[in-house]
Amino acid sequence: MSTRIFRITVRGVFDGLDADQRAELLARAADHDVLRSAFTREGHLAYDIAARDAFTFRFEESGDAEEDIVPATARAEAAAKAWLSERGYGYKNLRSQATDLAQTPLAKRQRRAVARGEG
Repeated sequence: MSTRIFRITVRGVFDGLDADQRAELLARAADHDVLRSAFTREGHLAYDIAARDAFTFRFEESGDAEEDIVPATARAEAAAKAWLSERGYGYKNLRSQATDLAQTPLAKRQRRAVARGEG
């Protein structure tokens, strides 16, 4: 049995930020730039607080079976909530989307590489 890779996106909106929290997020914005986003085990937070109050966490989890995606998604949501709560950031409209990369169709270029024995 091969390990399955899950990519989980947890989205939400900061809620009720005070001036100090907003300033802190603005000061750290370069570390959380959308263009530097990556799916990581610990989760990567991206936002552009100057433009809008929305944020996205990106997590990469793994499992042995397709049904492992459900608990992986729950862990990702819990990790995002914990990160926000530990810092006192309010949030709302939290929602998650998970993708099992084993279920993702290969791009045309990838299919050709597999057919040639390169993948």
